Amino acid sequence: MQLYNTLSSEERAQLIDDAGLQRLTLSFYTYAHIESPQQLRDELFIGWTRLDVLGRIYVAHEGINAQLSVPAPNIQLFKEFLDSYSFLKDIRLNIAVEHDNKSFLKLKIKVKDKIVADGLDDETFDPANTGIHLKAKDFNRMMEDPATIVIDMRNHYESEIGHFTGAITPDVDTFRESLPIINEQLQEYKESKNLLMYCTGGIRCEKASAYFKHMGFKNVYQLEGGIIEYTRQIKSEGLEPKFIGKNFVFDNRLGERITDDVIAHCHQCGKPCDTHTNCNNDGCHLLFIQCDECAQKMNGCCCETCKDIVSLPDEQRKSLRKGIKNDAMIYKKGRSVNLLFKNNI
Repeated sequence: MQLYNTLSSEERAQLIDDAGLQRLTLSFYTYAHIESPQQLRDELFIGWTRLDVLGRIYVAHEGINAQLSVPAPNIQLFKEFLDSYSFLKDIRLNIAVEHDNKSFLKLKIKVKDKIVADGLDDETFDPANTGIHLKAKDFNRMMEDPATIVIDMRNHYESEIGHFTGAITPDVDTFRESLPIINEQLQEYKESKNLLMYCTGGIRCEKASAYFKHMGFKNVYQLEGGIIEYTRQIKSEGLEPKFIGKNFVFDNRLGERITDDVIAHCHQCGKPCDTHTNCNNDGCHLLFIQCDECAQKMNGCCCETCKDIVSLPDEQRKSLRKGIKNDAMIYKKGRSVNLLFKNNI
């Protein structure tokens, strides 16, 4: 019984090409009490492997958070599989704005302590006691209320390329950092202001809204389904988009364009640009914004040192990065001394 991946990303990419099927990129989440996360993880892996589902999924006692790629012909079978679990029956699927057959190249399902790392250790905190969910039309309307404060619950590398107009965008690397910062900054508005939050697909706001209610905020609201569902609704209902730029996504696409506005800049030359990339040097893999001209000039690297390294023979490159753990650097965009323009603004 296969419970783990046996193919490389390159082999999976070739299989996707050979199949010639359109794949849909989607996500979903739910907070629910899961007795045995490991058992659920294994059941999902077996069932989804049969349906050729790929993606990144976290399972914990508090629920599930999934970002997936599903072959279009299998989408109905996929929904039926979800419906076989009572806590997943009829769950809303956030369908991506832009699809890419290779948004995911492997199926990775991991058991975690929490589906959203929040840094909280408070037994009295109830993540189910969430704020009021708003659809796109009502979210737009509340944004216009002068008694409303709009908060971006995402990280700095996400909000840099796109955000709601007038939103507070905390300069943080992780979700857990944002909670105490926002709580401290907005203490005086606990009763007088509407706290209006948003994130990519809704999962972070689900926990954040419960947290701020727990901390005594009286008027807490969140964007239902996040930016992904908001975009679907403004298009289907002909609403004015209040979000500008791109929505950062955590798969190989690294972003979905919502409006034509380009609000970010290349981190190397300063040219208007909102295209994320990971440094071509596998020993670095830094996430940063790079325009086409700099990508060609720098061979997809963040600095001259990395550019020199990628020109070396494979064995020499592997030797140089042996023992190096760079996972934490991937989303440290804008924090590297090598990003010359970014560090001069």
